[in-house]
Amino acid sequence: MKRALSIAGSDPSGGAGIQMDLKVFKHFDVYGLSMPAALTAQNSFGVRSVYPIERAIIKDQLDVLVSDIRPDALKTGMLLTPAAVEAVAEYVEKYRLANLVIDPVLRSSSGAEMLDNRALDAMRSLLLPLCRIITPNIREAGALAGIEIKDHSDMRAAAETIIKSGAQTVIITGGHLDELDKSSQNAADLFFDGSEFRTISSKMFKGEFHGTGCAYSAAITALLAKGLSVFEAAERAKEFMNSIISNAVEIGRGAKYLNV
Repeated sequence: MKRALSIAGSDPSGGAGIQMDLKVFKHFDVYGLSMPAALTAQNSFGVRSVYPIERAIIKDQLDVLVSDIRPDALKTGMLLTPAAVEAVAEYVEKYRLANLVIDPVLRSSSGAEMLDNRALDAMRSLLLPLCRIITPNIREAGALAGIEIKDHSDMRAAAETIIKSGAQTVIITGGHLDELDKSSQNAADLFFDGSEFRTISSKMFKGEFHGTGCAYSAAITALLAKGLSVFEAAERAKEFMNSIISNAVEIGRGAKYLNV
């Protein structure tokens, strides 16, 4: 059975972070491994607080896990601190782990900081050169590239800069940009592998949804673990997102939760 590892924050409400990733892995019939890199207090209204996990604990989890059970793919979500980024990069290199997917979570939708500037610098220099795919949204891509993204031309420029930092493929999810165009009925993601730009489009969904970035990157991770190509994984993951957003449910009184 194929195996996938999530290294991310813990969401006690189950709608994002490692809890969501495990649900997505199970959906694709991939055995899910998980380890928290940070803890949160959050619910459907947003993130109240975040708590780092010590570097030694992160390293111990990785060492004992990967020395026994080797994942076919892995993803990172919220890492929070430079120490967490450094520890993950060290073990990806140490064990030559393939199919690393980075969801570079910088802030929650409610505004809580999930990666400080020093950690962002560490991600650029240490993790990006090791990853197969990175899946930033517009704000995250702008921060990684050091530019403000206002249109699709800026998206391309940001993608090129991120590739130059070492990532093999970047998928900039364009929903936040497309929301600014009130006439738009579609959300378009920009796919760039260093040689060719492609667009992956889907229906635009109105409303607030919890855990979309986590679910999308987890789906890609699971599909890479099963041997799909990068572009095939991105397309299948987008179809999956359309389905679970269409069937989102009201678990709490805030944002809707994805029905995985």
